[in-house]
Amino acid sequence: MAEEPFNIINFLKSAVAAGASDEHLKVGHSPYIRKNGFIKRTNMKPLTKEELDSAILEIAPTAIRDEILTICDLDFMYEIKGFSRFRVNYNRQLGQPGLVIRNITYNIPELKDLSLPDILHSFVEYQNGIILVTGPTGSGKSTTIASLINQINANSSKHIVTIEDPIEYVFGCKKSIVSQRQVGVDTKSFSDGIKYALRQDPDVIFIGEIRDKETMEAALKASETGHLVMSTLHTNDAVQTINRIVNMFDESNRFLIRKQLSETLRATIAQKLIYSEHDNKRYPACEIMVVTSTIKDYITKDNTEEIYELLRDNTVDNMISLNTSLAVLTELGHITEEEALGSSNDEAELEKIFRGVYQGTKAYYE
Repeated sequence: MAEEPFNIINFLKSAVAAGASDEHLKVGHSPYIRKNGFIKRTNMKPLTKEELDSAILEIAPTAIRDEILTICDLDFMYEIKGFSRFRVNYNRQLGQPGLVIRNITYNIPELKDLSLPDILHSFVEYQNGIILVTGPTGSGKSTTIASLINQINANSSKHIVTIEDPIEYVFGCKKSIVSQRQVGVDTKSFSDGIKYALRQDPDVIFIGEIRDKETMEAALKASETGHLVMSTLHTNDAVQTINRIVNMFDESNRFLIRKQLSETLRATIAQKLIYSEHDNKRYPACEIMVVTSTIKDYITKDNTEEIYELLRDNTVDNMISLNTSLAVLTELGHITEEEALGSSNDEAELEKIFRGVYQGTKAYYE
């Protein structure tokens, strides 16, 4: 009996039910899913070009359905009503169409359910400035930001404006008003979205990602004029984050940008998701930098390398280094020493921590 043709809706439903975070569809290959950070090939038959074209037309936005098969790259959202939302990247490779799909659940987890340090709860109390959540693709940045926004939405009477490309998590208005704007649909660009958001009586502005100098300039201006700005960057730690922002600008302007950043940056949260083989799930390891007067001085004077030492040794301002976070997760029994070492940026230092230097900071996670 011949196999049934590929059905994108049924496939997505089964992938979500299996706990996948992403799906990869390529011509000539069986569909792949990502689960707990690992790519796995399904036992389905390889996809034909006709099947993939049909799948793309099935989920593409109505406005571009007639032309999508001639486009090279496109991001859009798709929703199976009552089931889940999906962020879709349509692309072409070797002349053939492909899809990479990220699953976006309706449920926005509470901060306490994400195994994140308690200090994050205090970040939503800032009235102005910039909070940046950083990390590689798939490290949970969007979920952490969504949880922060959800906490503000549930507990404060504010106007929250999000500018995204595309919109991922959808927020209902609770105690706050939430206005969500999509680049290319509701506003021309991130920088335009921020500029016009300032005329919409906002308290909090979420920028999906800071990708260029214009967006960074608009974010800095918004934070300087009494708004709390939250955004993401694809950097691995606080020092990389500061350097990435400064290097967006011409060298002649970098002193002024460092000064401006030192006055507006409130905190950075750099995170990785660490797979626990024992628990068959992933736990977030975080480096958290809170901008104190000392950090401000380091940023202004371009002594950012000193930040590493402060993060490692600070026990007063609720900062935490990645290695300390990994050590905490190990002490709590969530991950093994081997799993921690495999995720560390400085294995030698972490090995010293495991040999006895580490005193324990479980309070960060309680």
